[in-house]
Amino acid sequence: MNHSTRRNFLTTSAAAVAGASLPAIAAEKPAGYIDAHVHVWTPDTDAYPLAEGFDKAQMKPASFTPEELFAECRPHGVARVVLIQMSYYRFDNSYMLKAMADHPGVFSGVAVIDETAPDLRKRMIDLKAKGVRGFRLYASAEKSAEWQGSDAMRKMWEACAEENLNQCLLSNADALPTIKKMCSQFPDTPVVIDHFSRIGVSGSVDQKDLDLLLELADSKNVTVKLSAFYALGKKAAPHTDLGPMIRQLRDAYGADRLMWATDCPYQVQNEYSYGASIDLIRDPALLDFLNDREREAILRSTAERVFFS
Repeated sequence: MNHSTRRNFLTTSAAAVAGASLPAIAAEKPAGYIDAHVHVWTPDTDAYPLAEGFDKAQMKPASFTPEELFAECRPHGVARVVLIQMSYYRFDNSYMLKAMADHPGVFSGVAVIDETAPDLRKRMIDLKAKGVRGFRLYASAEKSAEWQGSDAMRKMWEACAEENLNQCLLSNADALPTIKKMCSQFPDTPVVIDHFSRIGVSGSVDQKDLDLLLELADSKNVTVKLSAFYALGKKAAPHTDLGPMIRQLRDAYGADRLMWATDCPYQVQNEYSYGASIDLIRDPALLDFLNDREREAILRSTAERVFFS
């Protein structure tokens, strides 16, 4: 099946599923866009200590609290956010969970967990009860190559499939072949690829790397974040140089398996801005190959299905 045919099939199928459930959720659907990838942290390291190996000098910016996030995102119509556990805290998800509890309905969460813990499944279910909908894994080529022989990873991927929790992978393109094998081994496990699998971080998009990500579209439960524009391609607003990559991903996955995100606070540092990130998807003049329904999916409904259902 070529990418264009696959896109048409996926778009039609996803629309049929969404339409079937629409009457039940229409009255409850909050207005506003969803930012599917944000980190928050507090300068109060007494109340929320940093993990071993980190110190306050590494916290740049020194603070990015929910209130600081709201000042950036709410003027642009973003009402809900997926919080990604910050590496400064490693397995201690306390600050992220507090933000979620303090703002009911606003945040979903992606936690970091010790996959070798003997009570792994219980920990996953406990976090799910607190609003966590995924778990972050760092998927370098070396680390991901060890996953297929790992009993801990098998248990984690199986639990994610059974509990409808996402394996959220921060990967480079060289890890994608192994990720594809894992998706074949665990086809019912939802998988989210962060930041285009960092394709374009070198300053240009390598088509060979992008082809690896396009091939992953054959795995039905994979979604991709269109995010971290500040770090990819020309690394300059209006970020339209990323358009050809976005178009190929739209053709391969369908818009219902793509979601927009900023990767704040990094998208709002120095010359970068929140508006430039959301406008790349929202403004029809910038990516004219996206129609209104596709922009709606990328800016809201995909993330709603994956992280808020």
